Amino acid sequence: MIDVVVIGGGPSGLISAILAAQAGLKAVVIEAKPDTIDKACGEGLMPGAVAALQKMGVEVKTHHPFVGIRYIDGSKSAEGRFKKAPGWGVRRLELHDALRERAQSLDVEIRHMRAGKITEHEDSVEVCGIRARYCLAADGLRSKIRKQLNLEAPSKYAPRFGIRRHYRQAPWSDYVEVYWSEGAEAYVTPVGPDQIGVAILFNRAKKITDKGPYDVLIEQFPTLKERLTGQFSSNVRGAGPFEQRLTKRVKGRIMLVGDAAGYLDPITGEGIRLGLSSAKAAIACILANRPQDYEKKWRRLSRRYWLLTAGLLQIRRIRLLRKLIVPALRRIPFLFSIAVNALAHED
Repeated sequence: MIDVVVIGGGPSGLISAILAAQAGLKAVVIEAKPDTIDKACGEGLMPGAVAALQKMGVEVKTHHPFVGIRYIDGSKSAEGRFKKAPGWGVRRLELHDALRERAQSLDVEIRHMRAGKITEHEDSVEVCGIRARYCLAADGLRSKIRKQLNLEAPSKYAPRFGIRRHYRQAPWSDYVEVYWSEGAEAYVTPVGPDQIGVAILFNRAKKITDKGPYDVLIEQFPTLKERLTGQFSSNVRGAGPFEQRLTKRVKGRIMLVGDAAGYLDPITGEGIRLGLSSAKAAIACILANRPQDYEKKWRRLSRRYWLLTAGLLQIRRIRLLRKLIVPALRRIPFLFSIAVNALAHED
């Protein structure tokens, strides 16, 4: 019997396995996809996430630094700069390869198969013929394990979605730029010396379901569109709905981590940070043999994310407030700096 079986070989699953191995635990990862896993995301790693990955010995070969976040609404802009280290723009493919290489260097076994039903025992769990003292479910936003365990709770907000494409051109800014429009936000992240990623977050509308949704959405950002060369370096990829709520994140010896544990929206760019933090908390509970402590730990580490994200979404829903957010941050820049650096720190 091994110590922990991790379901899901994306970033949160591999981070969980790396942390387990570094803590002296035997971990096996179950992942159906044998190839490098891509995902529609903003691809910006906050400084705290960068520092945590470096401590884990994860070597991301290709990345591009950014010094803060810039909000842009028409002709107005506001900036929040990191006080210490920069963040990194990283292609999700690069991040996944780096995490997988680090996990394999620590003798983490990755088995390419679909996770079926989890059988719970008093002292262990069993999945795909693997018996382990604990199971960490890190199978993403649309977690099948969460559904299997009947832990899902209803959403509270209108569904939001994301869509992403890369352009073959040099970054024009050393910030992650966020362009605001009436019904969407566009995130421009430098991910290499000659490549940028543009991710658009939006509320579903009838016109978005037409052919060519990315082309429809980018029209909402004329200032940004003028800067783009149109030389694409990736296909369009989408994700959502984002909001996922749970009744709880622990069932016996099974703990949910990363997006599988619950998610609201990527508007604050904290996805990897939450995956890291929840994986650390879960491994600490395994080492203490106290899985019952995980729920409280998860609520504490995710509280800031849920409060800040809910606040931004509320501002987004009220047209007058949305129009005021960039001018207000421009007039009172220290507020933006406080918020950006609160997101930047390592847990």
